[in-house]
Amino acid sequence: MPRLREVPRSEVTDERILHFYDRLFGPDRDPAVDHGTATGSPGDWWTVFAQCPDVFQHAVRGFALYRNCSLDPVLRELGQCRAGWARGSQFVFSQHCKQMRALGLPEEKITAIPSWQVADCYSAPERAVLAHTDALVLGGGRVPDAVFTELAEHLAEEEILQLTYITCMYDMHATIAKALHLEFDDRPEPVVEVAAPEGYGGRDIAEDLAGGR
Repeated sequence: MPRLREVPRSEVTDERILHFYDRLFGPDRDPAVDHGTATGSPGDWWTVFAQCPDVFQHAVRGFALYRNCSLDPVLRELGQCRAGWARGSQFVFSQHCKQMRALGLPEEKITAIPSWQVADCYSAPERAVLAHTDALVLGGGRVPDAVFTELAEHLAEEEILQLTYITCMYDMHATIAKALHLEFDDRPEPVVEVAAPEGYGGRDIAEDLAGGR
């Protein structure tokens, strides 16, 4: 379950939040209790963000960027999907795999996102977007000149700004989802100690490895 409390419908007074509760879950459901969206996600991103209407509305306004965005939506989604995978967010990655499918991308391109570097199914603009995304997420924004030069061969400056902003926005959402255990990121920590066999005790493995014959 999420690390922060979900806000039930009965406590919501903000009309904007109620609008999304109705739109995504239906007017007769309390999404804090009756979980589930059309995409199969629990929907607790919405009910946790509802704790702070200002944060909720700021985030939702970010989604509205799509309306007047000149960037090709396929390139936008490639950046968002790869950002989710690179940040390790199962939620962001999963949601944007679905969105790429809705845009008609071939399954080959969707399944190749984790290993795009060795996939030959992407066009030159798509590869430039994926390389730029990795530099933003994995490189912390250190985009090599060669990557940026290639990106600029395919996108206008306005589109590069849109791509960079939206990709970083979803890197943020991916980070938040993991930190607060939201949606599909409510899962066990994958890196934990594997216990030694019974009877191992306090044996010094370093001594075993370093000892002479």
